[in-house]
Amino acid sequence: MLERQRLRQILVLGLPIIGGMLSQSLINLVDAAMVGHLGETALAGVGIGSYANFMAIALVMGLGSGVQALVARRRGEGRLDQVATPLNAGLLLALLVGLPLGLLCWLAAPWIIGLLASDPEVAAIGEDYFQWRVLAVCAVGLNFSFRGFWNGSHRSGMYLRILLGMHLLNAALSYCLIHGLLGLPAMGAEGSGLGTCIALYLGSLVYTVQTWRVARQGGFLRRRPKAIEFRVLLRLALPNSLHQFLFATGITLLFWIIAQIGTAELAVAHVLINLTLLLILPAIGLGMAATTLVSHSLGEGDVDAAHRWGWEVVRIAALGLALLGVPFWLFPAEILGLFVNDPALIELGTLPLRLTGLGMVLDAGTLVLTQALLGAGASRTVMAISLGNQWLVLLPLTYLIGPVLGYGLLAIWSLYILQRGIISAIFALMWQRRGWARIEL
Repeated sequence: MLERQRLRQILVLGLPIIGGMLSQSLINLVDAAMVGHLGETALAGVGIGSYANFMAIALVMGLGSGVQALVARRRGEGRLDQVATPLNAGLLLALLVGLPLGLLCWLAAPWIIGLLASDPEVAAIGEDYFQWRVLAVCAVGLNFSFRGFWNGSHRSGMYLRILLGMHLLNAALSYCLIHGLLGLPAMGAEGSGLGTCIALYLGSLVYTVQTWRVARQGGFLRRRPKAIEFRVLLRLALPNSLHQFLFATGITLLFWIIAQIGTAELAVAHVLINLTLLLILPAIGLGMAATTLVSHSLGEGDVDAAHRWGWEVVRIAALGLALLGVPFWLFPAEILGLFVNDPALIELGTLPLRLTGLGMVLDAGTLVLTQALLGAGASRTVMAISLGNQWLVLLPLTYLIGPVLGYGLLAIWSLYILQRGIISAIFALMWQRRGWARIEL
């Protein structure tokens, strides 16, 4: 049994992160519901734009885990006057990478979306939505860096309040821009992209003000990062960002493969993926708590404590995923009815959603131990295993099963869940062998 104090420490650190992850997932679901009732074409177009945007922001997402691991390590070492220096480095890198990347993607939007969508109506909606979202790539990098700092400082509740406010603003703005309320233009599906862009930049501003109030003594915007700190952050962030980018590219390619089957399957797949995120994001949030706990223990030189933290968080995540999955396999049709009106679409997604509720508990090891290994500095190994499985196994088999053999969405979704369980077993074996304990940061 978990010791009560250790369980409390996991939950105190992890629950605010979980709240933030759940709020993000719920806002994505609200967006999908608002757009979904505009029709399957609008839902498919926003889906294409969303996953193309995921590829862009993935290139700055690694900053979050890199900043978090370094902040937690500095705290474990007792270097409190330098605890915000990794954040300064992360923010500068977010600006240097995010601004030109967002502009480049905005200019290349017709070409990028044209590769992913064959239906002209779907492509037109996806392009407009994508252009607004990529303008906020820089804001995403800034916000991930702030998140890494607060998580690594054991004060995840601090950023949660800002995150919730940002998501509520996103929902309100998107709804008004979609339907033309409060004197705003009626932009349809495109409005949800603009609303998200505005909310992300306002969130970055609030994060900056709040962090300045409480982290000046730790060097926030006062201590210039040294060259070695940039190198260490890049060594942690680049493999993770590359991992996220290739993973996002793989998800986008999976979405493209499903599009070859039909627009209806594409629309349902967008809803399924967002509902799946509702399940897995809390486990990822617990994994981020494991990142801090593992990195802090390694900073203190206690490998046994770091090893134990990983397994204890996996157990909590597995229980949480099992409980969250119950409504998905008991009431799949009712849940899908919140997003689509067409009975044929609901029937198409019912069995895949039920399988999601039953199978996602197998993913607990992957979701937690990936983050724990990142906290230990094993980002390259995590990337190699995850991407090797995705690109060499999942995607080729998906194309074979779907467009070639014609087995459809259900077979593709079943394969996706199965391969995630296999990866979970591989990461569990890695964690047990403790090779990560020898990595220096």
